[in-house]
Amino acid sequence: MLYTEDINSKGLVQLQKMITLLNGSQLEVGLRGAQDRGVIMLPIAKKSVTGQEAETLKLWGVDPELGAKFIDGLSDEFQILHFDYEGHYMAHPHPEHFTPEYIAQDLLRIADQMNVNQFSYYGYSWLALVGLQLALRTDRMESLIMGGFPPYEGPYEEMRVVTTKTYEGALKQHEESGEIHSAEALMKAKELSPDQLDWDNVELKIDPAQTKQFATLYQGLIDFDDQRIQTQLNIPRLAFAGERDTIVYGEKFGSVTVDIAGRLQKHKPVLENLGWTFEIIKGADMDHTKAMQPSTVLPIIHPWLKTHLSSGSAKTS
Repeated sequence: MLYTEDINSKGLVQLQKMITLLNGSQLEVGLRGAQDRGVIMLPIAKKSVTGQEAETLKLWGVDPELGAKFIDGLSDEFQILHFDYEGHYMAHPHPEHFTPEYIAQDLLRIADQMNVNQFSYYGYSWLALVGLQLALRTDRMESLIMGGFPPYEGPYEEMRVVTTKTYEGALKQHEESGEIHSAEALMKAKELSPDQLDWDNVELKIDPAQTKQFATLYQGLIDFDDQRIQTQLNIPRLAFAGERDTIVYGEKFGSVTVDIAGRLQKHKPVLENLGWTFEIIKGADMDHTKAMQPSTVLPIIHPWLKTHLSSGSAKTS
């Protein structure tokens, strides 16, 4: 396990480790911030990219410095436990065993090996629902922030259909052509913005192993009832989404609609009664991608975390 420790120009401790996950692969994990501050687990922290790769991400509405901006924006008040969980498993797929229980154990393993006892959690999209699953499996979580996925009556069946269809399409394409590409490499190769693509007829030249792991995740949630578990959540909780966060999938992806914003809005009274803080981010362009960018998210989660956490207590050992 490689280990480095440094103090940056702001006097904040920066710790980096290579951690061996449950499937034997190694993930680079960082911990930055004053050691007497509360820890925020940030599994969405992608590494910065430059050049053409950065320009392509911008076309898709993605900040090429997304991870760094989240870390910089939160480490003034908190310790940030950061890593790119999605990117790691796109590079090291684990298709047969990528279940909610497996992922929860993976994340707790990361916390253990970084000597983090208690932590708050922020995740977006599928990593938001992972945070909910983790909160139900540990008493070490201090607060939970779910972006881009509703905590009540979530679209689990719709996403099971989408991910299963995506896997089946990728497998069929691979069997017919023998070509395999990573999903990230495909996006980098496309110098088009999403609205220029014909999504109903796009070829799924993606590694079937990458897509199958998400089908496995949602299959593992087929009997999960997020309405019945709400009383088990006794920590501060925040849920948010962009007001345009509605994705309509064509026939190739199961002909389903995943209406994140609509479900959050529909259940606002219930969520607030259950103790959730709730926010719909306004804006004509505030879709699933726009609502995950640091410039949108940090003004929401930073003050909320300051209000709901005691930043003066040490959370690492």
